[in-house]
Amino acid sequence: MAEKPGWEGRCYEDFEVGDVYVHRLGRTITEADNIWFTLLTLNTNPMHFDNHLAEQSTFGKALVNSCFTLALVTGLTVSDLSEHAMANLAWTDIVLPHPVFAGDTLYARSEVLEKRESKSRPTVGIVGVKSEGFNQNGDLVISYKRTFMVYKRAHRLGARPPIPSSNKE
Repeated sequence: MAEKPGWEGRCYEDFEVGDVYVHRLGRTITEADNIWFTLLTLNTNPMHFDNHLAEQSTFGKALVNSCFTLALVTGLTVSDLSEHAMANLAWTDIVLPHPVFAGDTLYARSEVLEKRESKSRPTVGIVGVKSEGFNQNGDLVISYKRTFMVYKRAHRLGARPPIPSSNKE
């Protein structure tokens, strides 16, 4: 039986302006995710962890920390966009048009807006994308632009040592 390589992520050469990636995985947010992230980042707004207070708000329940929404949607895009990134350069134009709650499942898609060679680092290129996150009902919950440096194929990191063959004789 022949071994087949798994998905290895995109390098600079793989990106084309106008490409749209519908990212494969979704992720359901739990109340624990929201509370832990809120505590880790020292966000003291009780709308994220005081259910009694949040019930009195316009939303009627606790909101998921918007920085968690950004982090999660970015994470959903990594396998398609930045698995071989050298560095993130910017997140801009972040818009949060719909609230996110524990129990929501988020999905993402991204469009390549620009790409160019790096002027200072010949081993990488710079890619700009617009990413969007949607809940299970198709509501847009976040939109942002992100710029990152990504390795060119010949310079990517992570070469693994050979794995012994699984052929049994």
